[in-house]
Amino acid sequence: MRRLRHHQHRQQVALVAWNVALLAGLAPLAAVAADPEPVDFSRDVQPLLAKRCVACHGPDTQEAGLRLDNRAGAISELASGSRAIVPGTAAESEVLARITSADPDLQMPPEGPRLTPGQVAMLRQWIDEGAEWKEHWAFRPLARPAVPTIEGVTNPIDAFISAGLARRGLPAPQPAAKQTLLRRATYDLTGLPPTEQEVRDFLADTSPGAWERVIDRLLASPHYGEKWARHWLDLVRYADTNSFERDGDKPHAWRYRDYVIRSLNDDKPYDQFVIEQLAGDELPDPSSDAIIATGFYRLGTWDDEPADRLQSRYDWFDDIVATTGQTFLGLTLNCARCHDHKIDPLTQRDYYAMLAFFHNITPMGDRQMNPAFIERVIAADGRSANEAQYQVEDLARRRAEARHNLQEIEKRIREQGEQVLDDLARQDLAALKKRVAELEKEHAGTAKALVVSERGSRAPDTFVFYRGNPHSEPKPENLVEPAFPGILKAPAPVIPTRTADARSSGRRTALAQWIASPDNPLTARVMVNRIWQHHFGRGIVRSPSNFGYAGDPPTHPDLLDWLSVEFISGGWRLKSLHKLIMMSRAYQAASTGNADALAKDPLNDTFWRFDMRRLTAEELRDSIHVASAAFNPKMFGPPVFPDIPNEVKASQSRPGEGWGQSPPEEQARRSIYAKVKRSLLVPLLADFDVADTDTSCPVRFVTTQPTQALGMMNGTFLQAQARVFAERVRKDVRARQTQAVDADTETAALVRRAVEVALVRPAESFEVSDGVALIDRLEMTDGVGPSRAFELYCLMLLNLNEFAYLD
Repeated sequence: MRRLRHHQHRQQVALVAWNVALLAGLAPLAAVAADPEPVDFSRDVQPLLAKRCVACHGPDTQEAGLRLDNRAGAISELASGSRAIVPGTAAESEVLARITSADPDLQMPPEGPRLTPGQVAMLRQWIDEGAEWKEHWAFRPLARPAVPTIEGVTNPIDAFISAGLARRGLPAPQPAAKQTLLRRATYDLTGLPPTEQEVRDFLADTSPGAWERVIDRLLASPHYGEKWARHWLDLVRYADTNSFERDGDKPHAWRYRDYVIRSLNDDKPYDQFVIEQLAGDELPDPSSDAIIATGFYRLGTWDDEPADRLQSRYDWFDDIVATTGQTFLGLTLNCARCHDHKIDPLTQRDYYAMLAFFHNITPMGDRQMNPAFIERVIAADGRSANEAQYQVEDLARRRAEARHNLQEIEKRIREQGEQVLDDLARQDLAALKKRVAELEKEHAGTAKALVVSERGSRAPDTFVFYRGNPHSEPKPENLVEPAFPGILKAPAPVIPTRTADARSSGRRTALAQWIASPDNPLTARVMVNRIWQHHFGRGIVRSPSNFGYAGDPPTHPDLLDWLSVEFISGGWRLKSLHKLIMMSRAYQAASTGNADALAKDPLNDTFWRFDMRRLTAEELRDSIHVASAAFNPKMFGPPVFPDIPNEVKASQSRPGEGWGQSPPEEQARRSIYAKVKRSLLVPLLADFDVADTDTSCPVRFVTTQPTQALGMMNGTFLQAQARVFAERVRKDVRARQTQAVDADTETAALVRRAVEVALVRPAESFEVSDGVALIDRLEMTDGVGPSRAFELYCLMLLNLNEFAYLD
């Protein structure tokens, strides 16, 4: 802690000019007059009703005849003659009497904690003000809200944030130090630490455009796609294997991972990114990337030996509906599989109407993963995917014909003997064998991808199943056609006309075009919120995959809508959205505490400071490789296999099965290229809360538990990397020495250089003396040799909070 305070003080003193310049612009923000916070139905009332009332008074169950999921039911007269809500008169509203009652037989909710005094006061105020019942914020059409006018504020993001701070009577946050900002931005956009030279360059650049140039440089880095692809892969439950007992490989799944990285680096418009994943194969003359993108459908878990095949198939469809609804729309459609949604206005028919878009998709395959179901040839030489497929199908025909001819000749030889062949025939046989070998080699060299496929142009009928049971008898009245959720008031889908010999039904194209439409009220809001989430540590909506009634309301709804409209009008480009956010003062704020603000807003809903965060599991592992200089920046390709201890492999039913051995230089590649085997996780990644791949993962857990410390201190990976790190530092120090030095001087030089490398900043004098003293103690007291003592010092640096956390 003392070292951190020294470091922070040094930064503040050295960067006074930077801070003063930002403070000058921020000063007017704190002076904005504070207005009382009005009750907002979408933000305050609806989530409370959804979480505490609708389970007993909603679409499925209306105890005492009361329904609280719509206004008509809430204000209607009950059998008792009373009304739960009397707009304008809280004193006559039965709901207020029940939530404040001391009688256990009358009080509501009957289970769980009582409503807080603040919640009761809010409901009372809302009823007295007329009990206005607005349409849910996420289902309203997008419109660009007016930007608050605040003197000295030019970035609209800051205008919305500042207005919110003022309403709560909170001051503007202090600006972060330049070095803190550079580290924050570099990790946020690339998942890697800044280099020493990048730090020196930024600190030396005092021009007005210095920060903007940093952002542009980072967005142009190929590491940007690797970092942000990891966020997307969490959402689409990416893994290289199927789970269940055998946990077999998903062939060529890595091509989908590489597609995501390429798309993000190319700044592919998000609407195109959506369409390619949902219906890339149905595009006219699709590119190979568009075909690869449909691997989205194959990424979930798959049971190759289910006890109930029909149930398993519809569980697989449910995974697709759930992932599609949550990832692209922020809707928990899967909660309406067996009955109408208990909280959101989503019916069981809505669920099966969504499933109908996917109903024609072939299963993952048989037990042997039949490639006819899941593989498709792709091209990397400029040909379209269809052209490549047709050429390879022609190759397959020629190969089959040559193999048949060879088999016929070999059969004659077996039956009649070699003497049946004259010299010319022997020459023909040799040529035919050579031709078959050439065709086999050509076929083996074709690039394949894990993709979607359908059973032709005609999709099967889809029925609403009683209680979600696929074994229930389908009834004509339960037949559904593909349709969008009714609450979104979308027109009926227009299914493209398909020829009888078409490979697919065209239904997914209709779905993709609706999701990617500017008129869809959810798509842009959901994606903008995800971008904000990964810059600030939480979304404007804290439940990023649940924009329904039970989800968290946006803390800044107008800001979310303004950014969403801006996102669409900017061509659905992610990089310009990143830049807009990062150029704001809100993003550049310090993480410094403020006792008054903490008391008023302990959750930092107003963004009165920047929230610190720990590095993700992948960032931590990659940063260790960067510090040790083992880091291999090679991109793309089949997954690599980091070393896993045999004790961990023993947790499999067949220990070690499906896990290969990659050379050290391949293991030092970025963690996004490590094989994701559902039954066997890399220990360091598992310890630090890597995403669960069984379902869509919008927010990772951030835990603090013993195996983290054990792995970071005693794990074979950290021990090995500490040795490599120490050797890297020794080489650096020797390269700088111009003459021989004594042992004490060399130890001090090693400590200084190790701090510079690990923490990417100059070492303080007290850090050097403390480091030398630690090494001396290890040698003198614990009997550790000089080389090992320095390795342990390097291990200690990799365990510092300053290494693992971002301000």
